[in-house]
Amino acid sequence: GVSLKWLSSSLKKKSETLQLEVPLVPKKGKISVECDEIWTYVQNKTNVQWIWLAIDRLTPMIVGFFLGPRDSQAAQSLFFSLPPVYRQCAVCYTDGLASYVGALPTTRHKISKKGSGLTHHIERVNLTLRQRISPLVRKTLSFAKNLRNLRGQVLNFINHYNQQ
Repeated sequence: GVSLKWLSSSLKKKSETLQLEVPLVPKKGKISVECDEIWTYVQNKTNVQWIWLAIDRLTPMIVGFFLGPRDSQAAQSLFFSLPPVYRQCAVCYTDGLASYVGALPTTRHKISKKGSGLTHHIERVNLTLRQRISPLVRKTLSFAKNLRNLRGQVLNFINHYNQQ
């Protein structure tokens, strides 16, 4: 019993205020995260955007998120999106992208070789993300019309994913 215009404006307002809900940090054991990024485009194929994610290897819950270009500043933004205890203590496993080199602490940054299985949790999350959010499907007629809506869709997925 509501108009489409009202529903659309309500969803836009909600997506602007969405934040990453970080789960509780494990109290015992080593803290380690897996980091990776996936691409999509907004409005047209020339506007490529990257979704940067970090998951806790123990729980596996998504603990870090950033949406932007694929450069070292974006990798640093992903690192700063992590809760403080992860930034201070966690070992970070990545796929060896050069952008991570200056952004992550060198003593706790571990580069995973292809086939080693050190980043398989995050790769599975990326596939689930692509299956559940239509603009992320590789060959699709559906695409995100603006960055704010895409950010809202991804954050909504992450928050529901972390509650499972």
